[in-house]
Amino acid sequence: MNLHHALQKYFGYSSFHPLQEEIITDILAKKDVFALMPTGGGKSLCFQLPSLLEEGITVVISPLIALMKDQVDSLNHNGIPAAFINSSLQFDEIQKVQKELLRNKIKLLYVAPERIMLPNFIPFLQKLNIELFAIDEAHCISEWGHDFRPEYRRLITLRTTFPTVPIAAFTATAIPEVQKDIISQLHLHSSQPYVASFNRKNLFYKILPKMSAKESYKQLITILHQHKNESGIIYCFSRDATEKLASKLQDDGFRALPYHAGLDAETRTLHQEKFIREDVEIIVATIAFGMGINKSNVRLVIHYNLPKSLESYYQETGRAGRDGLPSECILFYSYSDKIKIEHFVDEKEDAREREIARNKLQEIINFCESKECRRKLLLEYFGEHFDEINCVSCDNCLAPKETFDGTTVAQKILSCVARIEERFGTQYVVDVLRGSESQRILSNKHNVLSTYGIGKEYSSKQWLKFIRELVQLGFLDREEQYSVLKLNDKSRDILFRQDKVMLTKPMKEEILVQIAATTDEHFEAQLFELLRALRKQLADSERVPPYVIFHDTTLKEMATVLPTDELHLQTITGIGERKLKKYGKQFLDLIKDYVSKKDKLSLSLENKSPNNATTSKTYSVDEVRKSLPRAYEKWTEDDVKKLIAEYRLGRSTIELAKAFGRNKGAIASRLKKLGLIS
Repeated sequence: MNLHHALQKYFGYSSFHPLQEEIITDILAKKDVFALMPTGGGKSLCFQLPSLLEEGITVVISPLIALMKDQVDSLNHNGIPAAFINSSLQFDEIQKVQKELLRNKIKLLYVAPERIMLPNFIPFLQKLNIELFAIDEAHCISEWGHDFRPEYRRLITLRTTFPTVPIAAFTATAIPEVQKDIISQLHLHSSQPYVASFNRKNLFYKILPKMSAKESYKQLITILHQHKNESGIIYCFSRDATEKLASKLQDDGFRALPYHAGLDAETRTLHQEKFIREDVEIIVATIAFGMGINKSNVRLVIHYNLPKSLESYYQETGRAGRDGLPSECILFYSYSDKIKIEHFVDEKEDAREREIARNKLQEIINFCESKECRRKLLLEYFGEHFDEINCVSCDNCLAPKETFDGTTVAQKILSCVARIEERFGTQYVVDVLRGSESQRILSNKHNVLSTYGIGKEYSSKQWLKFIRELVQLGFLDREEQYSVLKLNDKSRDILFRQDKVMLTKPMKEEILVQIAATTDEHFEAQLFELLRALRKQLADSERVPPYVIFHDTTLKEMATVLPTDELHLQTITGIGERKLKKYGKQFLDLIKDYVSKKDKLSLSLENKSPNNATTSKTYSVDEVRKSLPRAYEKWTEDDVKKLIAEYRLGRSTIELAKAFGRNKGAIASRLKKLGLIS
């Protein structure tokens, strides 16, 4: 069996992702490999597929128990014998797996690095015909990495104990220093490093300023409503914050559960299983605690607090859109989060660790505060050049922010904070600047201050944004408990040394940028939901996550091409021989039934007669295609750029529909997705 035949038979793919074939060829040639591939880039297939073409066993070292189970479930559903040995198994279960391994009945064995180091485990492995050691999450080996684990360093034992067995190290996040450290620590000197692009084109990056708890929660609710019925992960700073936010979301009608190291193992496992099986849509997790999931259809990742590094941010946002479909990554940024992380950094005993942590924190701060393309900043951090002028999928590119000399604005705010003796919050400062005649201001006699009423040139909302930006830039502090504004050394530099401050120019009407998909999805939405329901029913009956049956990409392709026989169905991405045989008939029957009912309906479009009376006419599908020549075409990246430019020139929806050969609804839908209309 050749590579492409195995790829189609077991995984249902007709072609490889970049670098996959080269890596697999090296592994089959018994060479060491170091591969850096982004989440969703297909690194797992690089060691899974070779195991099917070799006689022996591939041992996969993975740090997360839940991820092991997830991958083993997926492999077994593809007809590939795989198993794991970890602390979740009872003694008799481990004995059963070991017997199957000795009989060569298992192709892939997943274990944790701690298991490898147990006294009796290495001797057991020496009894097996091992073809490859695949080390997943290899960045854990390096102390320069964002998730260093000392037990990973000891994996060098594999090189000395099994000198003839090749080692393949895989990671999704590693800066150049970490890449070199991994290769050095594992003695992979004979290997060719493979580094794929870090660019996740389907992810949309956006930073939101975080002010008061009430305001931020309101923004969060708005975002979650925009992603109704879609899976999302929300990261918080602490266990307590995780619990409180999950509880609050539940009270507001969202199906959400917390996930953190403080939960007992049974509860944590239950919550994760509910999430991956789509019994709940939202999981609220601590930033510091890893969550091993292979869930392909996470559409939203929100950092409600600041991550500790750009590596962490990239890895955690990488859990969105693993299936390649458009997904959104939002970070709520506040300067106070930086202070919290600095507190934990200062508690580190090792001076070198403190220095590394401080540098990483400053890098994520720079990323949040920059007005450059988010994608460009991320890629350059990992050593990859990005030469596009506009990525069309981050907030800074879709809604670039103009700046102005905001020194006078800053001085008015800081002077007001000083004159009210640093005892009040943001809204109170704005009310004083705007000359409010509220009872509270009058009773405090703050209407006689020199700063009273000096800020009427801006709206209350604009002053709030200015204050928020000063806090973000570190020119003003805000007490976390009572949100009281306080001056600091940088504040005094502006007031007394006349230091210059550049602020974001206020817009007359703020553009709230939503997800910007560079490709349109022309599929039967109603059929997709029916296919999802069938998938969920099958997954529940087999007690596996829905994406183990089929990914969203597979269902959307079904809902696009509408296959009506097995030959046609087998051409769809993600349907291998085993899944075709097991699930093909049920999905085909559903599609046929849908198509049959749809064919009986006529397509009606409303027309206006010359006397403005509304008339109804029935059109054939061919007639509609002729009148709207591009109605069924995908939106290209150039189309999207042109649409944004034309809309900003003041073109109406009707004019845009005519220019692009689409109907008004399609234009409105696209503008809404781009955040240009509400």
